[in-house]
Amino acid sequence: MNYSKQIIPFFFTLFIAGVALVFTSCNSSKPTSPEATEALQSVIPKPSSVEATGKTFTLTEATGIYVDTGSEEIKNIAQYLSDRLKPSTGFALSVSNAESNGQREKGNIYLTTTGADDSLGDEGYTLTVSDESITLTANKPAGLFRGVQTIRQLLPAKVEMSEKQEGPWEMATATIRDVPSYSYRGSMLDVGRHFFGVEDVKRYIDMISYYKMNFLHLGLTNDQGWRIEIKSWPNLAKHGGSTQVGGGKGGHYTQDQYKEIVAYAQSRYITVVPEVDMPGHTNAALASYGELNGGTIVPAEGRIELNRKEQILNGKSKPTELYTGIEVGFSTLRVEKEETFKFIKDVVRELSEITPGPYIHIGGDESHATKKEDYIVFVKKFHEIVQANKKIMIGWEEIAQGDIGEDVIAQFWTSPKYGELAAEKGSKLIMSPSKKTYMDMQYDSTTKLGLHWAAYIEVDSAYSWDPTDYLNGVSKENILGIEAPLWTETIVTMNDIEYMIFPRLSGYAEIGWSVDPKRSWDEYKVRLATHGPRWKAMDIDYYKSKLVQWKE
Repeated sequence: MNYSKQIIPFFFTLFIAGVALVFTSCNSSKPTSPEATEALQSVIPKPSSVEATGKTFTLTEATGIYVDTGSEEIKNIAQYLSDRLKPSTGFALSVSNAESNGQREKGNIYLTTTGADDSLGDEGYTLTVSDESITLTANKPAGLFRGVQTIRQLLPAKVEMSEKQEGPWEMATATIRDVPSYSYRGSMLDVGRHFFGVEDVKRYIDMISYYKMNFLHLGLTNDQGWRIEIKSWPNLAKHGGSTQVGGGKGGHYTQDQYKEIVAYAQSRYITVVPEVDMPGHTNAALASYGELNGGTIVPAEGRIELNRKEQILNGKSKPTELYTGIEVGFSTLRVEKEETFKFIKDVVRELSEITPGPYIHIGGDESHATKKEDYIVFVKKFHEIVQANKKIMIGWEEIAQGDIGEDVIAQFWTSPKYGELAAEKGSKLIMSPSKKTYMDMQYDSTTKLGLHWAAYIEVDSAYSWDPTDYLNGVSKENILGIEAPLWTETIVTMNDIEYMIFPRLSGYAEIGWSVDPKRSWDEYKVRLATHGPRWKAMDIDYYKSKLVQWKE
């Protein structure tokens, strides 16, 4: 027998098999799929820079997430990512400490705050996706959390579903560097007109954090309802929070529930800004405590007569009736009453004690029933009380009529005169122009929810504006950031909320985050179209604007 003739083909076969095995097990030769390329090109907010490298990283059940040794905070972010990916992929991605020698094993995800560029600031990050691993680097944990949202967007839309889906779970390889343009990027949820429970607010937090927003402004009080427990004035929540617009059952948060919301927001690197609106929008308080009344309440000119004139019985003020309509401008606190400032001090003190963030919002808008000279006194007293509680005061633009300066923040919403005056006095501005950012405004005349007193705001109009071009003499140096409010006169359910904020919310997030000076609606709407399937996967009920060719 000629063994050499048998051995040579045998070894040749082994060689070919080995080569085939190498190529089939090596990820580096696999080019980026069209779907992964589209995801990379469609991140919202748009990153500062993206350098695609044309290959593919595949998430598998063997993938692990590794973090800096000894950092529980970073480990929590890694666990958040693992928890987000598990329902759809079925992968229980383990979270472990990285080896101190810095070696990177193939197929894994690494989160680190070591070696980051100082210019990334507190929220910036760099994300390097290679065919072998993913490395997310930031100066601070907040930057890692923002980068995790980008990782989610680089994966297929079905990754957001709550049930197991078929893979593969591929991401385009690239190097992304991303830094926010403004330090304040927020949304406001009005729970005063219609009350929304703790779980609804948590869902709202998840939705805004997905687009890298970092502030939740909670409108806790209004004429129609007082939504936060104040232990020294218990009837505010018990009676003042008992109803809402339309007369339905209202509700309020206990201080423990409020702390739960704040803690949940902190886990998403969002700061809660509580608002107790004064001296107007206070009927719920006046209905709870008659001693806060003290004179005839005059409805704003042109408003309907609301029958809210104070009644004096036996020398004592009588509480007003609870209010369930949507008119504004008829209520006010009384500057001459001693009880007024005891009330304000107690409210701000208790709220400050359970609010770890730096801001307390005192409202100050639409105080049509307050004399101007009294209003100016109120602004001064509000400022003193907030400062005494070691917080920074925010108020709607009307506070510019008072003695304010660089230690006060004004929120612009409608009057250029007051917005420009606030900037002249040295106050930073939060830009919330009602004609552009009010998410309770209808999309068009056919929209069943919402109002249109400011404007109809279609998705293109919501995106096509620049905070630095809106007010004369107000540049980026005068602006703290932007905020998109959702008032709830007509908003009753979570589906209502989702329909009115999406797709507009993602555009506001991009205006606040992205540094691109040449933002284009025509370019943005192509990226926006790919987020429809993501919202569907998240079970978000969004408005399918005809201006966008939505992906299915």
